[in-house]
Amino acid sequence: MLFTNKDIAQIFLNLADMLEIQGENKFKFLAYRRAGEALADLPRDLKAYASDGTLEDIPGVGKAIADKIRELLTTGRLEFYEKWQAEVPLSLLDIMRINGVGPKKARLFREAAGIITLAQLEAAARAGQLRDLPGMGAKSEQKILEGIAALARQTGRMPLGKARPAAEAVLDRLRALPRVQAAAIAGSIRRGRVTIGDVDLLVASDTPTPIMAEFVTMPGVARVLGHGDTKSSVELQIGLQMDLRVLPVSQWGTALQYFTGSKNHNVKLRQIALDKGYSLNESALSPVDASGTILEDAPKIYCDSEEQVYATLGLPWIPPELREDEGEIELARAGQLPQLITVGDIQGDLHMHTTWSDGMLSVKEMALQAKQRGRSYIVITDHSRSLGIAGGLSIERLLAQQAEVRQVNADLNGEIIVLHGTEMDIKADATLDYPDDILAQLDFVIASLHVSLNQPRDQITRRLLAAIHNPHVDLIGHPTARYLPEREAVDMDFEAVFTAAAQTGIALEINSNPRRLDLEGPYARRAIELGIPLAINTDAHNPGMMDDLPYGVLTARRGRVEARHVINTWPYEQFSAWVRARGT
Repeated sequence: MLFTNKDIAQIFLNLADMLEIQGENKFKFLAYRRAGEALADLPRDLKAYASDGTLEDIPGVGKAIADKIRELLTTGRLEFYEKWQAEVPLSLLDIMRINGVGPKKARLFREAAGIITLAQLEAAARAGQLRDLPGMGAKSEQKILEGIAALARQTGRMPLGKARPAAEAVLDRLRALPRVQAAAIAGSIRRGRVTIGDVDLLVASDTPTPIMAEFVTMPGVARVLGHGDTKSSVELQIGLQMDLRVLPVSQWGTALQYFTGSKNHNVKLRQIALDKGYSLNESALSPVDASGTILEDAPKIYCDSEEQVYATLGLPWIPPELREDEGEIELARAGQLPQLITVGDIQGDLHMHTTWSDGMLSVKEMALQAKQRGRSYIVITDHSRSLGIAGGLSIERLLAQQAEVRQVNADLNGEIIVLHGTEMDIKADATLDYPDDILAQLDFVIASLHVSLNQPRDQITRRLLAAIHNPHVDLIGHPTARYLPEREAVDMDFEAVFTAAAQTGIALEINSNPRRLDLEGPYARRAIELGIPLAINTDAHNPGMMDDLPYGVLTARRGRVEARHVINTWPYEQFSAWVRARGT
């Protein structure tokens, strides 16, 4: 069996849950969970790490886990995993997906009632057979049924582009209430994760009661999961869980840092705090004795900003997008944190569509909309002729469009520079959609995968390499062709593609469309390590999509991308010189 990084990551995450259900040593299951999380985000194929002997350089991967990865890669199976599947059926892990059901309850259901599947659990709950189990009751039984119903409404983790606007809308509602001193989204949204499990909201106020009342009764709430004095949880109709905490402003910094995470980043910070004589939690830094016991009479340090938390630990503030325990703390200690790109750094947008193909506005209308958003240059890149479903342009229409673009550019007289390009299909047979003599007439050429995305790895890779080695192609658009949540990334040899991109000097795109966010952060990081230039574009088909740019920038920041790495942060003269040099 051929395993992808995602497959192997899931095996280790499953092992972590199995060990936790069985009550194994905490450090053992946490080690597997950390390894699984690290493997899921790797920018290179695990086979490449195994081949060059760097598996143990991956955060969370020691010798024992590296040996298990090698066993999976070489034999297609893992004896240790098969042993644990015999002890803990995979179906039992599904039960832990129910809100409020952890490993202890999953073990209780199996040992006390023989329940190992969701279907069995639902049947037992409907028959009233759970309420008499230890720690259960009629209300708990009803919550299990509600949780199963909620699970059925969900399709897994929610894309960032759907979760973040929902969270911002709720936060705006709470921010408008009296006596709210600060409000923020924390958790994986703040870190820019591509998909979201649930939402953490924080509010600083000395009057939590009316804020909690508003939160649990606001429109869009499907059910209230918990309603307390300073913490409440709700499930929205869209299937998203939101947790709200209200705290004193004096604790704002520690709470925001704690609830932003990630878990692994926070674990390391807590150890740094202990080394300095403190216990760090969501509320404060509390002095401890040599054994780690909190000194109750000693004054605590309350931090009203994250900067104060990090400074107390001897560190500069670390941007949220980097907080994944992937070396960012070590960089901070060394004074080598990157100066991450911001939305304000973007000067041009190199990928957008008009009514010539599948866009909603004319060339001039798109140019004016881009100008309103602070862009100083754009490239019109409508689809090429093979993509008929998107109104792809024949050669004749492409040249006619070029004349219109040139006229619009002249009419705008420097208000914004409008260039002419294309988003050209890389066809299934690895040929390109326009001949070289046509490409040579364009200002900027994007090549993208849109069709035959289920081809085997060698064919997908061959298609990308063909585009990369064409001297007229300037950018590979949304390189993995994923479309969240329904379409995963194509299966390609990332290392071969990245190596070719580094050799040719072509740029790779970070597509800001929340359904794409492609390249993802870890791959963007690998690209800049190899010296590959990047572009952050909106791929806008209408004005509203131009406002997706922050998603692309957030994704880039997760990859430690700085403005200097991104070609459309450059002034037009520098960008234009780069494009001209590519054609020589």
